[in-house]
Amino acid sequence: MADSNYSFSEGFILMGVSDHPQLEIIFFIVILFSYLLTLLGNSTIILLSCLDARLHTPMYFFLSNLSSLDLAFTTSSVPQMLINLWGPDKTISYGGCVTQLYVFLWLGATECILLVVMAFDRYVAVCRPLHYTTIMNPRLCWLLAAIAWLGGLSNSVIQSTFTLQLPLCGHRRVDSFLCEVPAMIKLACGDTSLNEAVLNGVCTFFTAVPLSIILISYCYIAQAVLKIRSAEGQRKAFNTCLSHLVVVLLFYGSAIYGYLLPAKTSSQDQGKFISLFYSVITPMVNPLIYTLRNKEVKGALRRLLGKGRELG
Repeated sequence: MADSNYSFSEGFILMGVSDHPQLEIIFFIVILFSYLLTLLGNSTIILLSCLDARLHTPMYFFLSNLSSLDLAFTTSSVPQMLINLWGPDKTISYGGCVTQLYVFLWLGATECILLVVMAFDRYVAVCRPLHYTTIMNPRLCWLLAAIAWLGGLSNSVIQSTFTLQLPLCGHRRVDSFLCEVPAMIKLACGDTSLNEAVLNGVCTFFTAVPLSIILISYCYIAQAVLKIRSAEGQRKAFNTCLSHLVVVLLFYGSAIYGYLLPAKTSSQDQGKFISLFYSVITPMVNPLIYTLRNKEVKGALRRLLGKGRELG
């Protein structure tokens, strides 16, 4: 009991790359640069989606949800990472660790569902173009977004609470950059087989199953795109869907690797860097992937900058 109280009062130590202190400044610079790009890119997409009437469509409604999600996702973990990498103090309070655990899992699970919703939107747009506005009406869009956010929250409340029941026996050194379920399971001193089974089951439901659904939907999308007679129409549909598919593979690939491998047996360093990838890199590249090949977003940005110059 004394050990437990000690852990609660003293918090946890996020090890990060403290076993390689010469790398800390490099990681600090890379993560800070990535975070600033994440803030800029995702904030720009949200701003454009709100201000430009031409982007008031279901696709950009869901994309602005994804950008909001990525902003919150990175902000739940990156500032603490930067604090721990900058100086000798690697601690995080017990309350801070628990909050990070709940919020990070909530937003990660929400993104798993939201990417399926976005795939459904693309499927309807390409395979049912004449009925698109009828099917993807504002009420359904808000309902699908709410299901994604509330579904992720439900998963986090159940799984995080279950993880926090594990006995820690005074162990405080979290061998990761952040407090997340696999890292906390590795910290436990009791039998974690049930927790690992639950983790694998839930993560299969939130990663492998959605990924399978998305890939199947894209098989139908590919068939529909090939039937489009216009070369310009094929190229536009292909570019839009390719952007979403790249985001899907980056996010689900790293999440499956990080969460579905056995918590006790997976490599410590591999687990740390995979969690860094989906918590820092993926939210940074999402807006780049969606905007670099997207003429509508580029046009909206040019119009917004043009108005800014006129006002100036």
